[in-house]
Amino acid sequence: MKDNRKPLFIFEMANNHQGSVEHGKNIIREIRKVCDGFPEFDFAFKFQYRDLDTFIHPDYKGRKDIKNVKRFQDTRLSMDQFQELLDEVRKNRFQAVCTPFDEISVDRIAEQGYDYIKIASCSFTDWPLLERIAAKHMPVIASGAGSNIEDVRNVVDFFRNRNIPLSLMHCVAEYPTENERLQMNQIDFYHEQFPDIRIGFSTHEDPDNMVPVKMAVAKGAEIFEKHVGLPTDTITLNGYSANPGQVESWLAAAKEAYDICGVNGKRYTSTAKEQADLAALKRGVFVKRPLEEGTVISMDDIYLAFPCKEGQIVASDLSKYNKIQLKRDIEKADMPVMAEETEQLNTSVVTLDIVKQLVSLLKESNVVVPAGSSCEISHHYGIENFRQTGVAMIDCVNREYCKKILVVLPGQSHPNHYHVKKEETFVVLHGNLKMILDGVEKVLHKGDIMTVERNVNHSFASESGCIFEEISTTHYPNDSFYSESGEFVKPRKTMVHFTREMLKVINQDE
Repeated sequence: MKDNRKPLFIFEMANNHQGSVEHGKNIIREIRKVCDGFPEFDFAFKFQYRDLDTFIHPDYKGRKDIKNVKRFQDTRLSMDQFQELLDEVRKNRFQAVCTPFDEISVDRIAEQGYDYIKIASCSFTDWPLLERIAAKHMPVIASGAGSNIEDVRNVVDFFRNRNIPLSLMHCVAEYPTENERLQMNQIDFYHEQFPDIRIGFSTHEDPDNMVPVKMAVAKGAEIFEKHVGLPTDTITLNGYSANPGQVESWLAAAKEAYDICGVNGKRYTSTAKEQADLAALKRGVFVKRPLEEGTVISMDDIYLAFPCKEGQIVASDLSKYNKIQLKRDIEKADMPVMAEETEQLNTSVVTLDIVKQLVSLLKESNVVVPAGSSCEISHHYGIENFRQTGVAMIDCVNREYCKKILVVLPGQSHPNHYHVKKEETFVVLHGNLKMILDGVEKVLHKGDIMTVERNVNHSFASESGCIFEEISTTHYPNDSFYSESGEFVKPRKTMVHFTREMLKVINQDE
C-alpha cells in the first residue's frame, strides 16, 4: 500500500437506516463488533446527504409511484438525526465519509467535519457539485461507474490541479452486479493510468460472493466499499447489502487474500524452511583433487554433484563475482567444500565501479563500441588491484582476423608477455600508451601504430588513460605467456557485458 497505509473498508449505510436513528445506530454497533477482529484494516461508515426540499422537483414531491423519490422521502432524516448517527460513528472508532448529491449537502458535510467527501458515480461529472466540493479542500473519494476514460482523466486533473487528495474507485453501477459484469481489470487499468492515485473497489455484487474482493486485493485495490444493513423481522435487505455475518466473511476473505499476496513493493524475505528445502535440491561443490590452504577455487579444481551436505558450498555460490578461498587444506579428492572452510569475497561492487570507469573513458574518447560486444576484465593480481595492473579487452571480431578494443585506465599497466600464434597491430585511438617492446620503450599517441610480432615480449602502461585498437590474426586461448604467471591469481579474468543503456552512453546515442 502507498505510504504504508492500512486498507480502508467503507461501510455504506445509504438508506438502510430505514429512517430510524436507533436502527442506524444498531447497524454501526453490530458492524463494529465484526471489525474488532481485523486490526490490520481501517474502517469508515458512509452516509448519503440530499437536501430533499431542493433536491426533488416540486412536481414530484410526495409521489409514491417513482421508486427513488418514495425511498428518499420515506427514509428521510433531519440533520440533527444525522448528527446523532455521526456521533455514534465517532464513538465506535470509525472514520466518517459522506456522499452529497447537491451543493447544500456539501456545505453540511464540511460543517460537520467528515473525514472524506465521496462522489457517487451518478455525480462524477456534475461540475457544479464538483466545484462546491473542491472549495472545501477535503480529501475526496470518487466512483466513476459508467464514465469514459476522458471523463475520468478530466475529473482526476480537476482535483490534481487544486491539490486536493483524490482516491479513485472502480465501480459498476448495476445493483446487484453479476460476476460477468464486474470488470475487475479496470483496477489494473486505473493503476496504469494514474500510478500516483490510491485506487479502490466499490462493490455491488451478491454479499455472499467473496471472489471479487479477493481479486480486488490481488489487483492492488486499497479502498473497499460495500452497502451494509441489519435485517429484522420487518426489514429485509436488498440484493447487494451485507448483514454483519456477511461483512465478517467479506473482511475475512480480504485478509486471506492479503495473506496470500504477501509483501507489496519489495522482494519478500525467504524463510529458513524455504532455504532448507531449496538447499536439499542443489548441487554441491566437491574437489577433484587435494587442494592446499589459500587456493582460490576455480572450476578446474572442482565438480558439482547431488546431493550436498548442510553447510556445503553449492553451485549458486559460484558466481563470477564471488571469490572463494580455502582457509585450510582439503586432503582428499571427492571431498565436499564446506562454507566454514572458506573465505568468500563478493566482487560485484568492485566490478560495477570498474565498468563505470570504463564507460566514462570510452564516452570521453568518442570511440564506438559495436553492439553485442563483450568485455574481458583481466586482473592479474586480483580484481581489487585492477586499477594498478590489468586491462579491459572488448572483443569485437575473432575469425581468421581479430579486432579488439583495449582500455587502459589512468595509472594502469599490463605485465610483460608474448604470443606464439598471434601477431597484432596496435592503433592508438585516444590518450597515450607507453609500450616496452623487447626492452625498448616508446610512447605512442593518438593515431600512432605499432606491430608486435610473434614471440616478442611486450608490456604497456598509460599515465592518463588510453584506448587502442588491436588488429590481429585469430586470437587463441592460452596464447599469452607471462614471465610472472606463477604469481597471478586464479581466475584472473572476469567477463562483463555492456547493456543497451551502457552502449547508448558510450556511443552517445540520443
